[in-house]
Amino acid sequence: MVDPALSPPFKDLLLFLATAGVVVPLFTRLRIGATLGFLTAGVALGPFGLGALTDEAPWLEALTIARPEEFEQLAELGVAFLLFSIGLELSWERLRLMRRLVFGLGTVQLAVATLALGGGLLLVVRDPEAAFVTGAALALSSTAMAVPGLSRRHRLHAPAGRAAFAVLLFQDLAVAPLLAAIGLFATRQAGVGLETLYALAPAALILAALIVGGRLLLRPLMKLVARAKSQELFMAAALLVVIGSGVATSLAGLSMALGAFVAGVLLAETEYRHEVEVTIEPFAGLLLGLFFLSVGVRLDLAALWESTRLVAGLTLGLLALKAMVNLVACRLFGLSPGASLEAALALAGGGEFAFVILGHASGAEIVPAALMRPLLVAVTLSMFATPGLVALGGYLERRVSARDLRRDPSAPPPERRGRVIIVGMGRVGRLVADILDERGLAWTAVDRDPRAVSAERRRGRLIHFGDGSRIELLDRIGLAEAPALVVTMDAPDGVEAVVGTARHHHPDLVIVARARDDRHAARLYRLGATSAVPEAFEASLQLSEALLLDLGEPSDDVGELIRNRRRAFRDSISAPPLDEARR
Repeated sequence: MVDPALSPPFKDLLLFLATAGVVVPLFTRLRIGATLGFLTAGVALGPFGLGALTDEAPWLEALTIARPEEFEQLAELGVAFLLFSIGLELSWERLRLMRRLVFGLGTVQLAVATLALGGGLLLVVRDPEAAFVTGAALALSSTAMAVPGLSRRHRLHAPAGRAAFAVLLFQDLAVAPLLAAIGLFATRQAGVGLETLYALAPAALILAALIVGGRLLLRPLMKLVARAKSQELFMAAALLVVIGSGVATSLAGLSMALGAFVAGVLLAETEYRHEVEVTIEPFAGLLLGLFFLSVGVRLDLAALWESTRLVAGLTLGLLALKAMVNLVACRLFGLSPGASLEAALALAGGGEFAFVILGHASGAEIVPAALMRPLLVAVTLSMFATPGLVALGGYLERRVSARDLRRDPSAPPPERRGRVIIVGMGRVGRLVADILDERGLAWTAVDRDPRAVSAERRRGRLIHFGDGSRIELLDRIGLAEAPALVVTMDAPDGVEAVVGTARHHHPDLVIVARARDDRHAARLYRLGATSAVPEAFEASLQLSEALLLDLGEPSDDVGELIRNRRRAFRDSISAPPLDEARR
């Protein structure tokens, strides 16, 4: 009897966790990258890697992923979480501004790439329908490969990153019509009839319901969960939003990623955006790693050896044709030469939805079975090449931009100053915010009380719901660019957590913190606070100042006396920060 702990699902899970915990950190340490770590592990652990040797060495079965098909749905969730995170960075207004790139550049790229690739394949398959479907499948690019590479290099919000993302978004929208077209070809019905409309109607209705329902229900739902003050419940609600929206669009024939993206855009306009982003980040990272692992598992090494020339020709032709089409399309839409080159290379590889399109086409007997294996291997190899192409595109963009700058030098853009960050928006925090407003200084705040956050939002103030002691949250609202951090919470332990965390990650940051008394202020100074203001001491100074002025003492003398006492008190309780004291 087989031990249940060693059954295929548990064994495959252990292999994936070993990859995430051992193999990927090793690749990262060697500066190769987590993506290639997961891809390489997928090839090695898959049925075409070590799995092909189990007949000669049965013990290798323990190191082989036995049921890769069971990873598929979880791997698709990885792409959905990625698109959800991207949606959190956008808003309906930003999407409206991107409509020219999404529906203009996206349409041109997909149409011309489909015609170019389909025309080339027509020389091989001699069937216009098969060439069209295959060309459309190959024209799709990989969101899961391109976006993380651009994001890691902080290029997602650059012109090339925005163009690439717009094209990827349009391609996601085009998956449902392409599947409907395959259904038409399968029944040999020319033109667009009622069958197509019936196929697309549920998708349009569910997408509209998701948008309307999300705008009405998402904020009240997150507010209700936030009031429970339970991190576990908040996490469950965030996962429900991502997975639920993805499943809804999947049932309508659209991709899960598109539904998750819409949910992210809807949440981006709420005060819970950053806390949700921090909460789901570990899940997104693991599931995206699972997606990369599944891509590696798909690589059929036998087909690669058997049809080396055909696979190499398909792969290189796919990359070259798409890169040229992308470059021309980006230039037509006004991108600079460097940005066009970067976007073209980021979108040159095949995409995850190519497997979906080709799978449906194979089931409908549109694409010849003899061509399917080399096509799938070529798409997989092109996805393997995408991280390197993203890096190459960024390098070439810098070189081209530097050359253009030497030809046409101009003054650098003015340095942007970040916002002061206020942690805690009670009475003290609101007073600090009012004073900053009077001085014309920009600020943003974070608070754990959903009622306080909602009240400040109604006043038009920029405030987010979340735990200020989490450095991931502070970094997402701009701590790295902030001129100062002000901690005004009335919980001493919470203040210490925020100060210690912020100082550890940002040694040069100005940190001003509210202290309960002199001993609490001393602890905050040791944790790295630039200034700690004890409530009792400041109250006594204000009382003394008011008394002396009422007794007729000169205001200049009183002011000097108060300043000296404040300075002496601070010198008596302050000490070097903990890190400096250890040195």
